[in-house]
Amino acid sequence: MKFSRSAVRQKAHALPELRFENQKLTSFAGLVIFQTFFATVDLKASLRGCFRHLNGKKVYDRATVFLQLIVHLLLGLRDLQHCRYYRDDPLVKRLLGLKRIPDVATVSRVLKEAGTKCVENLRRLLREMVLDRLMSIAPARSTLDFDGSVQATKRRAEGTAVGYCKKKKGARSYYPLFCTIAQTLQVLDFLHRSGNVHDSNGAEAFILACIDAVRAAVPSAVIEVRMDSAFFSDRIVRALNERGVEFTISVPFERFTELKGMIEQRRRWRRVDGETWYFENEWKPKRWGQRFRFLFIRTRAKKQQKGPVQLDLFIPYEYGYEFKVIVTNKTLRAKRVVRYHEGRGSQEGIFGELKSDCHIDYVPVRTRCGNEVYLLAGLFAYNLTRELQMQTTQPSRRTTAKRASLWVFERVDTVRKTLIQRAGRLTHPNGAYRLTISANAWIRARLLRTLNAIQPAQETG
Repeated sequence: MKFSRSAVRQKAHALPELRFENQKLTSFAGLVIFQTFFATVDLKASLRGCFRHLNGKKVYDRATVFLQLIVHLLLGLRDLQHCRYYRDDPLVKRLLGLKRIPDVATVSRVLKEAGTKCVENLRRLLREMVLDRLMSIAPARSTLDFDGSVQATKRRAEGTAVGYCKKKKGARSYYPLFCTIAQTLQVLDFLHRSGNVHDSNGAEAFILACIDAVRAAVPSAVIEVRMDSAFFSDRIVRALNERGVEFTISVPFERFTELKGMIEQRRRWRRVDGETWYFENEWKPKRWGQRFRFLFIRTRAKKQQKGPVQLDLFIPYEYGYEFKVIVTNKTLRAKRVVRYHEGRGSQEGIFGELKSDCHIDYVPVRTRCGNEVYLLAGLFAYNLTRELQMQTTQPSRRTTAKRASLWVFERVDTVRKTLIQRAGRLTHPNGAYRLTISANAWIRARLLRTLNAIQPAQETG
């Protein structure tokens, strides 16, 4: 359809007159979806149970403040001081069930007062919500990925230490270990640690606890685990194998000089695709009591390797190629095992989204438990956004070789910009609340479709 120039353009030279009035305007009209969704999953009551052990009646109960932190992160805000930006927003108040939003000092004080019992209860609730979703979809395979992620800070917060930090060398940090579920792209649990520990510190008990929790929830599913070379050890490999868990673990070249010689002596490589070749061997390190399947993989390098190659005593070098070794107990063809292990990259995407969109890299207070609670608020915001999409849409994939998620998810930031950050006006005509939003046909269809998908689930529950 063509329009005339006069129908498209308009002159606007005069500046509008500014007025500031209390008209119950909201910048986050899309929160009406989350208000309905939180009622569906009974989030407020569940959070109250996490803080029930604390005595004393306060104006702002701790569960409401923690819910505010979840909403705070859903809105895309980071520092605690940013809660001033929505202190007068009527829809945020209604979602929290408050007439007045807590100020910065109140939120900070609640975080500082948090103890280990609060952290354990919130971690338990986080696990239960993820496992409930797993039980509802009953996947044939449940794939667990384990890896750590650095939380750097300029504070001298309790429990931080100077460790490896790529972006801020010499900074104090935490180094939590995360367990994520590949099928739902949710975080199942985490193990909080100081920044100066190795990836494997406390990892064995944490890994086995996560496996036991998933097995109890979906006993018929085949449990799979993927890890990088930091977790490679005889104890972890034997523990996984004895529990009947299928695994692939990267092998560090630095600890086994034999690996370099095996690769350099190899002349015939089998093809995976145009970029990858492999060979396999039944092998074990000298002190191990059992042989396992080791896959040796050669990948065409896209970048030229730079640096003092002559000083590389352990890592094999051949111009134009990169090498890695995987240990596994899977009986699939080597091509499928390689693709399966490459699927670990999805966890890096989770960490990127958690840090950029849910700000888990922010350390708000000086107490360790308070910082863990803030980290948990970010994990809840992320997992709940995933759960909202799973509850309102159908799975779009089956199990793939790389174990891609069963749903094609929108990022938290995309949900925020397309749904949450919508201007609206909250009115109360004839005793009924009404939320008025601009007449955008796409937004109207999206909001109504999502709300209609949530409400039947609420009635069924």
